[in-house]
Amino acid sequence: MSTPVTLPPRPGPTTRVVVPLPRLSPGVRRFLQTEAGSAMLLLVATVAALIWANLPQWHSYISFWSTPISIEVGNHGLSLDLQHWINDAAMAIFFLVVGLEISREVTVGDLRTVKSVAAPALGAIGGLAVPALLYLLINHGGPGAHGWGIPMSTDTAFLVGILALFGPRCPDRLRLFLLTLAIVDDIGAIAVLGIFYTKDVSMVALLISALLVGVLALLRWLGVWRLTPYVGVGILLWLAVYASGVHPTLAGVLVGLLVPAKTVDSVERERLRYFGQALIERASPGRARLAVSAARAAVPANDRLQEALHPVSAFIVVPLFGLANAGVHLNADVLQDALTSRVTIGIILALLVGNTVGITLGATIALQTGLGRLPGGVRYGHVIGGAVLAGIGFTISLFVTDLAFDSPHLRDLAKIGVLTGSLLAAVLGSFLLRYLGERLPMCTLDDETVIPMLPPLPWRDPAAVGVA
Repeated sequence: MSTPVTLPPRPGPTTRVVVPLPRLSPGVRRFLQTEAGSAMLLLVATVAALIWANLPQWHSYISFWSTPISIEVGNHGLSLDLQHWINDAAMAIFFLVVGLEISREVTVGDLRTVKSVAAPALGAIGGLAVPALLYLLINHGGPGAHGWGIPMSTDTAFLVGILALFGPRCPDRLRLFLLTLAIVDDIGAIAVLGIFYTKDVSMVALLISALLVGVLALLRWLGVWRLTPYVGVGILLWLAVYASGVHPTLAGVLVGLLVPAKTVDSVERERLRYFGQALIERASPGRARLAVSAARAAVPANDRLQEALHPVSAFIVVPLFGLANAGVHLNADVLQDALTSRVTIGIILALLVGNTVGITLGATIALQTGLGRLPGGVRYGHVIGGAVLAGIGFTISLFVTDLAFDSPHLRDLAKIGVLTGSLLAAVLGSFLLRYLGERLPMCTLDDETVIPMLPPLPWRDPAAVGVA
């Protein structure tokens, strides 16, 4: 004979259980705000590049960015055109900031636990694999097959910028989910760049690069808090990686990952208190220097370097990259070819459909299997809308385009695909987030969620539970 289980009365359909939501850390908020501001400048730079490349004097766009610039020290020098100074050197700052953010989140941020990172990580893996496979399915055996890495990455600045337009209607934890997804996505894209888009490799230069990475790791292990050694070794690492044949922007990522991000211990706080008090008791240049040094040592090197470089990356480097790379001369022949080009169509479908399916499927697997969780009022509608928005693959997609194709015509077709696919993803993702976000169930029901109590699905009704 079975004994019925006594359950508490079910709340009515209009009842809301309200629990305070966890706030994002100040570091994450600063990162999101800077990226949101960067998106507007990147959009302006993109439009300016397209206008410039389609003026009657459109050749000036190509000739300007082809201007050679050389730096020489004695018998040694480095000569690149202006576009490659931006793509190879300035973009190393962008990747350095990405590496710093990854290191901080893994060390002291929201990526420390498996459950918090599982859903966005599996979503990012799906967002890397499915677009690449879809593109290859369309371009298999064709001249554009090598461009499979183009639709694999999400543009963090545009993504965060669009989310900022939704204000409080977009849960903070969705922003964190998509930021985490973009970070894991960047790790995958960087790995793809290093492994599959490297041509000739110099083993001697690669060995020197490995030794310099070892020096950075030693500095981190020794607890060196000054930034100068990391910056100096980082510049040497960039030169070594450039000479090795691997894309030099990877040096930026390595430096960012190895700059210490750990929280300050009690010894540093006590030292700051001591020197600060000494300066208050008697001000002198020597005591002032010691107090300033103690204050710097009390802040992790990662935070100090990110505070200095993130605005430079967001407001100077990324807009310049867009201005130097987004210009496509849209004459009738190029547009006609793009309408039937497997490269253009493949990139558009991979960005729009591939990211949506891959990210949604990966995140859903993590949630349904219990590997991951999404607290804080995030619904499946938010995840789907965010997955579509993640199809905005602008910065790194244009970056990979330059590496994947030697043919200017194929590059133009790929850029049209990136611009079109990213625009469609932005419009459709915004629409879905606005009109679908609040209409689907919560992803996770736990003590950190604001839960509108909806009628349960029949096969998951707790009232049907009994004990034999």
